[in-house]
Amino acid sequence: MILRPFLYDETACASYLFGCLTARKLAVVDPHAALVERYLDEAERAGAPIVAVFETHVQADHVSGLPALVEATGATPYLPAGAPVDFPHEALADGDEVVLGNTHVRALSTPGHAPAHHAYVVADRRRGTDEPWLVFTGDSLLVGDVGRPDLHAGGDALPLARQLYGSLQRLLELPDGVAVYPSHYAGSVCGRALSGNPFSTIGFERRHNASLAADDAESFARALLVDLPPPPADQTEVVAANKRGLVAARP
Repeated sequence: MILRPFLYDETACASYLFGCLTARKLAVVDPHAALVERYLDEAERAGAPIVAVFETHVQADHVSGLPALVEATGATPYLPAGAPVDFPHEALADGDEVVLGNTHVRALSTPGHAPAHHAYVVADRRRGTDEPWLVFTGDSLLVGDVGRPDLHAGGDALPLARQLYGSLQRLLELPDGVAVYPSHYAGSVCGRALSGNPFSTIGFERRHNASLAADDAESFARALLVDLPPPPADQTEVVAANKRGLVAARP
């Protein structure tokens, strides 16, 4: 399996190209519209096509590169079941699996940052095991933080914050050695205390992430809503574009 991170410092967004070179099947997670050409170039260098594009949720801080990637490659778009989008896609329910050769991707429902939100748990069969190797956590578990619950809440963020607590407990059931690849790092408005290190492990976050210290959903939820940064200035326009699946102009 190959894994190539793409960091977009302007909005502190992380996206990922990964997949199986043996079966020549690559995928991108949470693509950014400004990086579409870079994903295509890297796939060409790797000698395998992009056949799948995964969104963890409808993004609120940047225009998604999913429509442009699908248009350029014919890849299958995958979103969580219930994602409020108006374009054709494959809806993944909790536990659904997408097989990319030796790379197996399992959808793990992790609502809280958004009502429809998935993490994607990845195993590499070439390692001789079905045990997970890494997880793309989107805006649920971040490095040193967790995703804010208010951007998709429609005014009352407490119910989503409580849901996020349960979602994080599901992620913490993964083994300590599972690598954590979130969709944001320090500089993003999607959290309050994100680390400048964009990557981590389940075990490290379990031990050192202060946002995971709460003992129950209610105390977690109320603490999570304190001192939130301002929302993205163009959130309404970005969310609307991502729901419609608009293809942004490629450079």
